[in-house]
Amino acid sequence: MSAGPRIMLISALAQSPGPALAAMRDEWPEARAFNLIDDSLASDFATIGEISPAIYDRFLTLGRYAASANDGEAPTRGLLFTCSAFRPAIEQVKADLSIPVITPNEGAFDEALAICRGKDNGGRIGLLLTFEGSVAPLAGEIQTMADAIGQQYPEIIPAVATGALEALQAGDADRHDALSAQAAESLPPVDVVVIGQFSMARAAPLVTARRLEPVLTTPHMAVRKMRRLVEQAG
Repeated sequence: MSAGPRIMLISALAQSPGPALAAMRDEWPEARAFNLIDDSLASDFATIGEISPAIYDRFLTLGRYAASANDGEAPTRGLLFTCSAFRPAIEQVKADLSIPVITPNEGAFDEALAICRGKDNGGRIGLLLTFEGSVAPLAGEIQTMADAIGQQYPEIIPAVATGALEALQAGDADRHDALSAQAAESLPPVDVVVIGQFSMARAAPLVTARRLEPVLTTPHMAVRKMRRLVEQAG
C-alpha cells in the first residue's frame, strides 16, 4: 500500500502542533503529518514589533527546507503554517514554492466570509485571540480575502484573552481555556466567531458554550482546505 501524502506543519509556538496534529487525525487520517518548529519566531516578532527582513528570510528558509523533505517514495505535498501573525511572510513562501501552502486561518476565514455574505453592512466577525500582535494582520487577511472575491468587508471585532497564552506556556491549560472563554463572553453579538490561533483551539468547547453564533476553529478548517488542494493537484 502506498504511503499517504506527506504534509509538513510549520509552527512558531510550541503549543501549536498539538491542535494541528489532532485536526489532521480528524480530517485526513490517511495523510502523514510532520512538524517543523521555530518557537523563537513569535518571541522575536513580539520584541521587534514587525515582520523584519530577517524574519521573511527565515520563513523562506523554513518553507524550502520543509518542501525538500522526501523519503524517496513520498515527497512533501503541502505546507500548513500554524502561526497566525505571519501571513505576509507565508505569502512569500507561497510565491516561492509550487506545492500548496496554507496560512493557518484562510480555511476558517473562507467559511466566516461565506456566513457573512449578503448580511447587512457586510456582517460581523468576532475574532478571538491570545496574541495581541495577531489582530492587525488577521483583520487585514480577512479584508484581502473579501477583496479577492468582491465581497463587502465585514466588521471585525477582536477580543484578546490577556494572559491566556502565558498560562498555556506555563502548563496551566485550564486557566488558558477559562480566560479564552471570558474573552469570548466580552464580544457583542456577531454572525460568527473565529478562534484565530491554533494554540487556542483547545478552548473551543468552553467558547461554544458561551456563544449563540457558530464558532470556527482554525486547525480543522485549514486541514480541510489543504486536503482539497492536494487532492485537486493529483
